Amino acid sequence: MTTQLVTDTTACLPADLAEEAGVTVVPLHVTVSGRGTVRARETSPGEVADILARGKERVSTSRPSPGEFVEAYRDLAGRTGCEEIVSVHLSAAVSGTVEAAESAREELSGELAVEVVDSRVLGMGMGYAVCAGARAAAGGAPAARVADLVRRHAAASSTWFYVDTLEHLRRGGRIGRAAALVGSALAIKPLLTLRDGEVHPSDRVRTRAKALARLVDHVAAAVDEARGDGLAVRVAVHQLAAEEAAEQLAATLQERTGVVADLTELDPVVSVHTGPGTLGVAVAPQPQE
Repeated sequence: MTTQLVTDTTACLPADLAEEAGVTVVPLHVTVSGRGTVRARETSPGEVADILARGKERVSTSRPSPGEFVEAYRDLAGRTGCEEIVSVHLSAAVSGTVEAAESAREELSGELAVEVVDSRVLGMGMGYAVCAGARAAAGGAPAARVADLVRRHAAASSTWFYVDTLEHLRRGGRIGRAAALVGSALAIKPLLTLRDGEVHPSDRVRTRAKALARLVDHVAAAVDEARGDGLAVRVAVHQLAAEEAAEQLAATLQERTGVVADLTELDPVVSVHTGPGTLGVAVAPQPQE
């Protein structure tokens, strides 16, 4: 393969799926007050959820440095002999990861060709897009075609999150257009979505049950639309400290849509900003490759 794929941990790709697709995953960082900074792969979502639930330590996140990307790109080229790398990352509207990857690309100019893709999403909306790109690369597609395919897949995806509270998003400064909900946060159970790379409010309801019912409605509508366009569709259910609820949600979605959802934990970095009890769903139509 002359083209290889790189992404980051916020794609929430299970390790076996990333390995099967041949995708290199660069971790973002988690910092806990008094404990220092670790790479996301060196902690677990469960550990992050426990820290957040206790509420006694300040937790923050940060992007990989340009140097970490340079190291990852050179290592990948050394191991595989690839000539081009397509590096796909979470929305630049919520993270500086794309900027760091672009700095690394400039440093390697003349040594290795790197195309950086701002997916404008995160979670498995990005993960599925990266896997589609990896399939195309395995078939011999050049980097420009792979990057275009990844962008089309990511743009076609839809993502919704139910969070128990907006407080974690507010603290991390990642709340985007959903900031308008903060004043009434105690009176609502927010359902959020990703639009134009930012967090937006989707529905304002009073109970968790109603929020999850609206989530199912949104997913069913997105699946129906994809099928109406003649597209296959994949669905992933994300969760943090809500495994049983995620399984119930996946079962409800299968009954409603016929799609068997992939169950995935949120990665530690996304977990910091959403908090325990989060449930999310990514719907990924599969455009022609």
